[in-house]
Amino acid sequence: MNKKKKLLICIFLLSFLVLSGCVDIINFDDGSTTYKSHPTKISYKIRYGYFINSTGSGNYEIKYDCDIPEVLFPGLVSDKIINDSYNHKNETVVGNDMIRWEISDKNNKEYVLGVEADVVAQSFIVYDLNGEDALTIDEIKINSPALVEQYCKPQIDDNIVYVDPDNPSIKNIAENVLLESSTTNSFIAAKNLFVWLKNNTSYKTHPGDYTVQTASKTFQDKTGDCDDLSVLYMSLCAALDIPARFIRGILTDYNDGKISAVPHAWVEVFVGGNLGINGWIPVECAGTAKGSDKIQTEIYQNFGVESVGHLRLFKGDGSNESLNISMSGPGFTRYSTDIIIGGEAFLTIENYELLEQNELYIDKDGYRTYK
Repeated sequence: MNKKKKLLICIFLLSFLVLSGCVDIINFDDGSTTYKSHPTKISYKIRYGYFINSTGSGNYEIKYDCDIPEVLFPGLVSDKIINDSYNHKNETVVGNDMIRWEISDKNNKEYVLGVEADVVAQSFIVYDLNGEDALTIDEIKINSPALVEQYCKPQIDDNIVYVDPDNPSIKNIAENVLLESSTTNSFIAAKNLFVWLKNNTSYKTHPGDYTVQTASKTFQDKTGDCDDLSVLYMSLCAALDIPARFIRGILTDYNDGKISAVPHAWVEVFVGGNLGINGWIPVECAGTAKGSDKIQTEIYQNFGVESVGHLRLFKGDGSNESLNISMSGPGFTRYSTDIIIGGEAFLTIENYELLEQNELYIDKDGYRTYK
């Protein structure tokens, strides 16, 4: 893969821990757990896109598809083009709403292409950690064969297999986890695969290397950043015929009066029933919980949870095309060797307001809520 075709999420270094949950945990004698109060409803203005400039002489073309943001219900996003002086149009690309710029120009120019949006976001959680309403894996295959076909196959870009459910080592681990689960409930199986991921891998960036790791490399190295760990987790789920898809977006964090925002990646898994959104539940694979209760913390805060800080931009559809798109930025075509075109991503957050904050409470029976 061309090293510039790195997922947008890794243009910036993830500079804060995702939902670490490593402080202010209270375990009660009745088996319940409460985590410290944190934001559960926020509003802010976000601007993101690319600065693009051309220098020299000659003709060129620029093509850029910019994702339109969304949040899980309940939430609100109103968006507009940052600069509408360039030709653009609304497009649906592999099921995602985007703004497309196709610019033909020449010589020295500067462009600001992107979107700004006013966002009101609220945390989303799957309340029942027992998965009683989820389908079994066989029920998914019987009731939703199209989803299994769509999301449980290898995903390839530039002849490199990234999502790799057919990898013998990955498949063997997934099958062993399922066997040890003593159930074919898809929610429990997906949760136990998540536990395996947390026990056997660690979050680690690879600065200077702008390629995305394949699932097999992350499996071998046992380290990866948010997109690497997501690709491996998708492969583990798909190896058991549990549909899983890639979500690309932005993660905001508010800490000590300071707001941070970085491009990010996570996963959705289909477990059916009335869980999640139409049977899809969010899974944050890049959590970095610490301490003796770190696995429980990861489950409580990152499995079946999409925190208020997650803003969605792109949802994979299981195709090679969607994988390719998620790894690409603006495209440039030069018609002269005397023209140079470059692009730099930008991302800013303004007017951040904390609207609600709550404690995450998990009772002794595995039900969680905010209070």
